[in-house]
Amino acid sequence: MNKSLLLGAALAALMGAVQLTPSVALAYDVTSASPVNVDAQGVGLRGYDPVAYFTEGAPAVGNSDFSAEHEGATYWFASAGNRDAFVAEPDRYAPAYGGFCQTGAVFEKKLDGDPELWRIGDDGRLFLYISVEARDAFLSDLPGNTTAADANWPLIENRAPQDLN
Repeated sequence: MNKSLLLGAALAALMGAVQLTPSVALAYDVTSASPVNVDAQGVGLRGYDPVAYFTEGAPAVGNSDFSAEHEGATYWFASAGNRDAFVAEPDRYAPAYGGFCQTGAVFEKKLDGDPELWRIGDDGRLFLYISVEARDAFLSDLPGNTTAADANWPLIENRAPQDLN
């Protein structure tokens, strides 16, 4: 099967699963036109610490006592030091595509990114995925899918997920 068909099949299966599990689909605010994936309270990354991916090599749940704002979202951090690092260089640590699923961007969709399904790319950006299948499909053609996602992101970044999905 060619890579485009594989990616398309994975997304079709993924969209069906999302429709069957509304609690997963509604983990983010589908009405928000924010370029950052936030919940109804405006918290990004579901409260995970964006700096920990880089410093710990793993996701870490943040604490609302250590928070910072960036691009309309509130991020929580595991420590004051991580918060301070983020404030000093937010573009280094903020997730790519605002924390939406990188595979979704290939298809001009803003799908919820799961903070437990992530990778740091060769370019140093933090990427999230809605499912293991979406991540694996994306990685099956990393250069082509990265080009497509980067090209599509400006077309969708300021639109609400419900208007795209």
